[in-house]
Amino acid sequence: MSVVKNKRSLSRLEFYNTARKLRIDLTNWLLRDFGIRDKVYKFKNDDELEKTLYAEYPKWFIESTRQTMLTILTNLMMNITAANSIYPINMTEVDLRRGIQDKAIANCEQLLQELIYCADVMPLQTSKLEPYAEMIDKEIALLKGWRKTTNDIGKRIMTKNQKSDTIFRTKC
Repeated sequence: MSVVKNKRSLSRLEFYNTARKLRIDLTNWLLRDFGIRDKVYKFKNDDELEKTLYAEYPKWFIESTRQTMLTILTNLMMNITAANSIYPINMTEVDLRRGIQDKAIANCEQLLQELIYCADVMPLQTSKLEPYAEMIDKEIALLKGWRKTTNDIGKRIMTKNQKSDTIFRTKC
């Protein structure tokens, strides 16, 4: 029996699926050179002939910014994958997993800062950036929820350790 769509809870790996979609969407946007078109200037000569001049946005800047964003996206996916590969059974592993999850959240914040920088420097329409910013915000919320479940695992491990210490002390 299926559950009505609006009554379903999030998938356990929703943070992963959203990160993958974010990576694909941003990569496609970067492949289109941020959606920047060459500037076209039209003017008339002294002889009244209309001339058209094309001015490109500096390629070195586009390539540099593109590479920075692709590196951050790669780091985001690597951190999510690394943290997801750890199923903690002791507090050291909980701390390790949480640290990597924190890095993934930091990657999302870095992406937001790069988007803001692009909007500040390039002639971009902010309406074109909003879907990416919203997707990044959603990813941050999902990663924080995932990190909370890691904290819950840590609490269960601590409780289990305290109970086993109590049993050990009473037997001795």
